[in-house]
Amino acid sequence: MGQYTASQRKNVRILLVGDAGVGKTSLILSLVSEEYPEEVPPRAEEITIPANVTPEQVPTNIVDFSSAEQSDDALAVEINKAHVVCIVYAVDDDDSLDRITSHWLPLVRSSCTTQNTNNSSSDSSEVLRKPIVLVGNKIDLIEYSTIDSVLAIMEDYPEIESCVECSAKTLHNISEMFYYAQKAVLHPTSPLYIMEEQDLTPACKKSLVRIFKICDIDSDNLLNDYELNLFQRRCFNTPLQPQILDEVKSVIQKNVPDGIYNDAVTLKGFLFLHCLFIQRGRNETTWAVLRRFGYNDQLEMCQEYLRPPLKIPPGSSTELSHRGQQFLIAVFERYDRDGDGALSPEEHKMLFSTCPAAPWSYSTDIRKSCPTNDAGWVTLHGWLCRWTLMTLVDVVRTLEYLAYLGFNVHENDSQLVAIHVTRERRIDLAKRQSSRSVYKCHVIGPKGSGKTGLCRGFLIEDMSKLLGKEFKTNVVHCINSVQVYGQEKHLILRDIDVRQALDPLQPQEVNCDVACLVYDASNPRSFEYIARIYIKYYAESKIPVMIVGTKCDLDERRQDYLMQPNEFCEKYKLLPPHLFSLKSNKKELYTKLATMAAFPRFQAAWILFYKHRYLRQFGLMTEDPKLWIKAGLGVAAATVLGFIVLKAISGTHLR
Repeated sequence: MGQYTASQRKNVRILLVGDAGVGKTSLILSLVSEEYPEEVPPRAEEITIPANVTPEQVPTNIVDFSSAEQSDDALAVEINKAHVVCIVYAVDDDDSLDRITSHWLPLVRSSCTTQNTNNSSSDSSEVLRKPIVLVGNKIDLIEYSTIDSVLAIMEDYPEIESCVECSAKTLHNISEMFYYAQKAVLHPTSPLYIMEEQDLTPACKKSLVRIFKICDIDSDNLLNDYELNLFQRRCFNTPLQPQILDEVKSVIQKNVPDGIYNDAVTLKGFLFLHCLFIQRGRNETTWAVLRRFGYNDQLEMCQEYLRPPLKIPPGSSTELSHRGQQFLIAVFERYDRDGDGALSPEEHKMLFSTCPAAPWSYSTDIRKSCPTNDAGWVTLHGWLCRWTLMTLVDVVRTLEYLAYLGFNVHENDSQLVAIHVTRERRIDLAKRQSSRSVYKCHVIGPKGSGKTGLCRGFLIEDMSKLLGKEFKTNVVHCINSVQVYGQEKHLILRDIDVRQALDPLQPQEVNCDVACLVYDASNPRSFEYIARIYIKYYAESKIPVMIVGTKCDLDERRQDYLMQPNEFCEKYKLLPPHLFSLKSNKKELYTKLATMAAFPRFQAAWILFYKHRYLRQFGLMTEDPKLWIKAGLGVAAATVLGFIVLKAISGTHLR
């Protein structure tokens, strides 16, 4: 589960500093022995308090400082090693109180700044200031309080998290002092709240706005009782009692008139509630929420939360699991406000408002890489296709954006369960059948061969609309679904950019599930390029290859090569060239490519699929009935196996 809480910190290191004689060592020894020590050494040894006896269940190291035994350099080192510094003063000694601002606070600041001089940020010292707790010891000696004086200091030094008066002699507030120090590390105030303005920090507001949007399931800009209860259970593992919920609403209504609308909490009311928690010293409540939604102490999304480790064996690929698809369908339907089955640019923008930015450009990417409606808006089918594409080519990015969209919260699980890792390709080749549902086809051909039109034609119903169109946008991938023996498969066409005819192809440009080598049938100099590509890269490989002659609506020209395309395919035991034209609007090419990818090195599957109408295009017509029996039995067995694998995978997801 991708849940981040205070308990993930390995330890808390507390350093006590202050003038000689203020009682630093006595405070430590009184805490440990639970009685005032009669004899006090100049400095206490470092003490470790086990996690099981601390309120936050985190091991705590308490470090003493003595100016008589340690140098200023040693003090600077200890300040930088500490997570929080307790500046101790004696409540009966005004000089020790004055030295807080004249000596100790500037010293702590300068020590932290010195350590971070290599940081190029102009305000790095501000960001990296050490949390401080002011501790007034010897409260048993006076009958008044110094808190008012200390509060004035806190206004000038935002790094001061809290202040407390205590007594090492009577043990008054000793445990509370160290609890406040621990809390200053685990639940710091400064990242959340600006004391002078009595308001949340911009970073805190931004984080809470994102959380509000994720929890607003019906996207009405309100959190109703159901959504508030779901939020409560996800963050604190307990339901919100009706009486408490009514009291919370009453407090919001009293302080923020527009914080409640139609008996639901508005964004303004939600932000006020967290502001109130912090003002009342309940920082841990807001931090629990923030960490549950993946934020670290700097209010940035944790890398472990965004990118949980995913093991992908060599030769395996990544696809969306059933849970991943269902989550994305729910997100789509949630933001399809008008229910037209497509996301308008505005709806698409709102959907990704919980993310730093959209993972793709709506105008130059998604419209040209997956199916859309007539207005160019992405449909539900296209939406799932685009995520399927990203999951195959950049699964880390998919994991990140699932986290941004709230998968971990809504599914109450890590986004790893949204990903299915396929078996290794060598096993597919050995079995002559792929268990995958997403295949990658590399479309390779010389410039002007029509390969980009072939890729874009995969996305639209009427390919003839692309005739004469100049493709200015360089979109590398196009994805759509096809039916292969009654099963839906996704086929990704990657348009391999060829800059110069003699440029070598990189391994990532060659390796794929099926290769589509394209030449212009009306250009006599077009075929030579793909013939050389095949001989150099694919003749000895196990990757299925389809030769495609485009622009077949024009006059077919004899190729200026030592063999014609049909002769070349016959020599290398390839299927005859598939003649393709945008004008004809025939799409069987894409199904052929998906079938070859699904059944690599198993031509019986290819033969049976094109048994009637298109068989002659494969050059595999035969009168031998045994061939059909063998092909039929082979494909039937492969198809049954495919259904068994699919059922097993689905069963795993459901469990």
